[in-house]
Amino acid sequence: MRNLIAGIVVGIVIGIVVGTTVVAPRLKLPVQTEAERSAASDASPWARGAPRKAFKADEPPSKPIQEPPSSGAPRPAASPDAQKQTRWRMASAYASTLAEMGSLAKRVEADIWKASDGGFRVEFFEPGTLVATDKAFDAVRSGAIEAAFAAPAIWADRNPALHLFSAIPFGPPIQEYLAWVHAKGSVIMRDVYKKLGVHGMACGLLAPEGSGWFRTPVKSLAELKAQRVGMTGLGADVLQQLGVEVLPVAEGDAFVALERGLIDAAEAAQPSIDLQLGLHHMARHYYFPGWHQPATLLSLIVNQSAWDQLAPAQQSQLQNVCGDNIRRGLAESEAAQFDALKTLTADGVSIETWSPEILSALRGAWTKVVRAKRKKSRDFDRAWRSLEQFREEYGIWREIGQPATGK
Repeated sequence: MRNLIAGIVVGIVIGIVVGTTVVAPRLKLPVQTEAERSAASDASPWARGAPRKAFKADEPPSKPIQEPPSSGAPRPAASPDAQKQTRWRMASAYASTLAEMGSLAKRVEADIWKASDGGFRVEFFEPGTLVATDKAFDAVRSGAIEAAFAAPAIWADRNPALHLFSAIPFGPPIQEYLAWVHAKGSVIMRDVYKKLGVHGMACGLLAPEGSGWFRTPVKSLAELKAQRVGMTGLGADVLQQLGVEVLPVAEGDAFVALERGLIDAAEAAQPSIDLQLGLHHMARHYYFPGWHQPATLLSLIVNQSAWDQLAPAQQSQLQNVCGDNIRRGLAESEAAQFDALKTLTADGVSIETWSPEILSALRGAWTKVVRAKRKKSRDFDRAWRSLEQFREEYGIWREIGQPATGK
């Protein structure tokens, strides 16, 4: 019995010696004492249940994230969809530095990244850097790029109805306009865009514009007709109907056109944007109300195939980002105008209002423009009839539901 016990002890000793001197070196395994194993276990952050460092979606970690030691159980393969990032290129009609209009376009890029936790990127490109603005629609439709941000009127040469989803002369005030777009108009707008081969959605809303900058006061209709005015959109059609010489000058080009004497007056945007463009250095008489643009809608157009390939959650994320853009655009642009006017008047700008004679003539000209466009475009006629019916019904609600605001 003693010999048996002695043999077992000797066997164990020999096994330990062989394991530590022969097997371990061949397998390249470290030999640890029990105390060392215990100390190493206590030092592991995973053993203590320490939380991992949190990384922001737009701030990738500088080192690979270390995973906890495997328990030996099989791990499921990572989903390919979870590793895939959707990346779009978006051409903007407005520079990122342009107040409100450009900042809303830039916000699409930032907010969709956050909303998707980095899984959906819509990369903003400054005007002309990705594609010329007048070529952006065709680039989106063909799939050369995935998206473009602009006022729908920029694409109105393809379908006149898009004018009504950008700005409407003598149209509804901003609250009523938004109500119509949300309740009725957005369906028509999507249909119009779909006919043109893209998916479109409202993606921004801005405060009423100024009516224009003039070098000299305009006291009569005859004096207005003597002006050369830089303007685009339906407002330009109204002035032309009156006999005014109109040159199609975009917002960003108005300063240069005035500086070079190509025009006598220019319409651009809201006071906050006009201030940034420096138009008050070229003309000192700023006219109101902005009869041609009491509200401005901006839109995002998307390649139809790219839109269809989005997961429903991604479509919802983009729609929500555009919805928030409308909210912020409305609030921020309305809030910014008084300070802009205060700055302009302090600089000596003269704030002018149109005479009843001129406003009446402009309204009459607008009636003729509407009649002509309804005859030429079934989509324009459809949108106009929808707007007219909505305004009639809304007027009843406004009359009984909204108290007078006078003091």
